[in-house]
Amino acid sequence: MDAAPAADPASADFVQSLARGLAVIRTFDGEPAELSLAEVARRADIPRAAARRFLRTLEQLGYVRATPDARFRLTPRILELGYGYLSSLSLPEIVQPHLDELSHQIGESVSVAVLDGDEIVYVARAAARRIMSVRITIGTRLPAAATSMGRVLLAALPETAAAETVGELVAYTPRTRVDPAELSAELERVRAQGWAMVDGELEDGLRSIAVPLRTRAGVTAALNVSTSTARGAADDVRAELLPALQRTASEIEAELVAARV
Repeated sequence: MDAAPAADPASADFVQSLARGLAVIRTFDGEPAELSLAEVARRADIPRAAARRFLRTLEQLGYVRATPDARFRLTPRILELGYGYLSSLSLPEIVQPHLDELSHQIGESVSVAVLDGDEIVYVARAAARRIMSVRITIGTRLPAAATSMGRVLLAALPETAAAETVGELVAYTPRTRVDPAELSAELERVRAQGWAMVDGELEDGLRSIAVPLRTRAGVTAALNVSTSTARGAADDVRAELLPALQRTASEIEAELVAARV
């Protein structure tokens, strides 16, 4: 979990207490759903006393609930903080019917995500069956470098900007690319071919294929299908699923252009 941003000594407008409060909220990433005071303090990189004050404030405001065993979890009210952003997006509203149709057609989960720093954020999803140990919902964040949608979105950036965005690479499985030069070469292939496939790099047994979604501003989101490696050989699965994924992307892009997104 990222620590709270450090205050800029040159800026009188930076409110460190607000930054720390947001850092406390970000510690609740769903793994696990409930955290102890010590875990929140460690994840947010703040003293326990400060973490206690922030948690009690969030509890009084209704965003956090304390459990009988002195642990804390977010309440549904936390969704208010992201509702304004999601409701201002026409993207999820436009793509959802297409995701539902594609998921039904191929029998797999289909998602759309946008890039936020070195992570992707899910903004729309049609789930078929659970194939990941991590539960994916709207707002779920995953590392861009180890995901097919992330690589599509990183490949849309200039090479230098993509490298700076990724930062330190983490091995999630033995297959995860952790060599910056190797990842850079992979992003170059994604730029050239227009799609990305990730095979067991984020989680063993998980394979995903992604394509970009373009608006008038360029590549602003990515569309992917997630499946199990048990479905078949990678080349066979790609040949089966990629055309349907590309057709759906084209249909979505046409609608986005018509909606002037």
